[in-house]
Amino acid sequence: MGNAKNIAFWVVLFLLILALFNLFSGSGSTLQSQTTSYSDFVQSVQDEKVSKVTLDGEKVRFRGTDGRDYVTIKPEDAAVTDMLLKEGIPVSAESQEQSGFQTFILSLLPFLLLIGVWIYFMNRMQGGGKGGAMGFGKSKAKLLTEKQGRVTFDDVAGIDEAKEELEEIVEFLRNPQKFSRLGGKIPKGALLVGPPGTGKTLLARAIAGEAGVPFFTISGSDFVEMFVGVGASRVRDMFEQAKKNAPCIVFIDEIDAVGRARGAGYGGGNDEREQTLNQLLVEMDGFEANEGVIILAATNRRDVLDPALLRPGRFDRQVTVPNPDIKGREKILNVHARKTPLGPDVDMRIIARGTPGFSGADLMNLVNEAALMAARVGRRFVTMEDFENAKDKVMMGAERRSMVLTADQKEKTAYHEAGHAIVGLALPKCDPVYKATIIPRGGALGMVVSLPEIDRLNWHKSECEQKLAMTMAGKAAEILKYGEDEVSNGPAGDIQQASGLARAMVLRWGMSDKVGNIDYSEAHEGYSGQTPGFSVSAHTKEMIEEEVKRFIQDGYDNAYRILTEKQEEWERLAQGLLEYETLTGEEIERVMKGEPPHAGSDDDTPDAGSAPSVTAIPKTKPKSKPKGDGGMEPEPTV
Repeated sequence: MGNAKNIAFWVVLFLLILALFNLFSGSGSTLQSQTTSYSDFVQSVQDEKVSKVTLDGEKVRFRGTDGRDYVTIKPEDAAVTDMLLKEGIPVSAESQEQSGFQTFILSLLPFLLLIGVWIYFMNRMQGGGKGGAMGFGKSKAKLLTEKQGRVTFDDVAGIDEAKEELEEIVEFLRNPQKFSRLGGKIPKGALLVGPPGTGKTLLARAIAGEAGVPFFTISGSDFVEMFVGVGASRVRDMFEQAKKNAPCIVFIDEIDAVGRARGAGYGGGNDEREQTLNQLLVEMDGFEANEGVIILAATNRRDVLDPALLRPGRFDRQVTVPNPDIKGREKILNVHARKTPLGPDVDMRIIARGTPGFSGADLMNLVNEAALMAARVGRRFVTMEDFENAKDKVMMGAERRSMVLTADQKEKTAYHEAGHAIVGLALPKCDPVYKATIIPRGGALGMVVSLPEIDRLNWHKSECEQKLAMTMAGKAAEILKYGEDEVSNGPAGDIQQASGLARAMVLRWGMSDKVGNIDYSEAHEGYSGQTPGFSVSAHTKEMIEEEVKRFIQDGYDNAYRILTEKQEEWERLAQGLLEYETLTGEEIERVMKGEPPHAGSDDDTPDAGSAPSVTAIPKTKPKSKPKGDGGMEPEPTV
């Protein structure tokens, strides 16, 4: 259809050029001829001054004995032919059929021009060959080929369980008799669910590379347009294409863009997105079976999907693609480091232990940052130091050494961060302190990073309470050192982090005996971001806020007490941070004891990228902010 529209456009353009050429070529002889009156023409004939005459309808073109060409218009009742033959002058006549055709074409020129321009621009608006001017309802699904880089299951690591479930789909496409002889049917769809960056799209591409069948890929947002009915039409067209190429796989990325639960919006029953979803539901499992068409979809928002989309018969399998554990991280690092020359000191297992909670995309970014850092200093291979520096950059942000800080600002930052570290080391259930720095990174003037020793799967109440104490230690340190009137806006990030944790304890996890074992997260405005499903009384809201405040205040009081008891160690660590700027977990413990950070040296500045001790190497990465410190926010002015 798109090729036909393009051919029509070029045909119209050719006719337009031809007509213009005929117009100007036909009028060329007229422009070169001298116009004269009919009476002068008759007089010239009588005076024998005409050598040749051509009759062209009402026009009379003649050449004089002087060699010049003339043209005149004859009257309707003039007997020109008889007069010329009587005088013995050669006469010729032009056919009037071509002139009539030219006149017809010229009359159509404005309409042909408008139609041609309209087809051209509509074709451009709809993406050239993808549907042409009338192709609003055509599917935008692309056929993935090996030209775009073949990906196989060998390129997927760290998510073995998810890979096994999808390998079975590939095996079903290759050898369906293996399953059908036992009564098994090919799954109609598989939904890949997991956090961003865990490899859902990569898994789908691996299936395309392994299956050896046509693989169509499309995004959920490609179905919805500004025109009513376009989404449903594109769904129908996509399945028509898939049926023609069956057996095949259709991959819909970010399906939550079109598969959200119906009835939750403000568009009513005629909402365009709901109509698109209805058509998708019918095509996946309606009266007509889609034999040999497998639908794969990926999302990180399973909670917003329509229940009808998740039932068996549509998405028969829901494959969870989680963040990898330590073994998975090591495998992923090895996959991404295949083309990177590594130094002899690089141990991927140590790097995997030091990057807890990283997704596959995070690990790929880590390897890339390490390679860039090695290239920046002119190395021929990537060393362990490059990986450590890259890890710090990914977790804490890039260093801002050019930022000008006064001595007072640096001192306040040092005591603030030292307070976090001291309380974190004093409380046994706090995550080990990995690194402390007063070098500005990202949006913070300083930072303390603490990471768990094992992959954290759950939180206990005692752990949360000690975590709150470590988080509020920065403000307690400022008040203890400078007094309540000199506290800065630095603890703002800590307060935000502590508030989030305390609200989760009260609203979702049932850790408050006063509030009880009730999930109030949906009813608490501004916490979950969802539409409140039920209302609570003012007394309950007040009680919730009182409990949240109590948890945070208890954490602050605990931190203040620990800093008071360990004031000497706290002072040493703050002065050590002022001198060395960045200390690892092992170095912090040495400085607290009054020893130099490096064994056998008391004046060397520690390497900011050196690897921490085994006790300080973690196994779970913090999410938005490093665990233990939200960082000291910048002062309003420098």
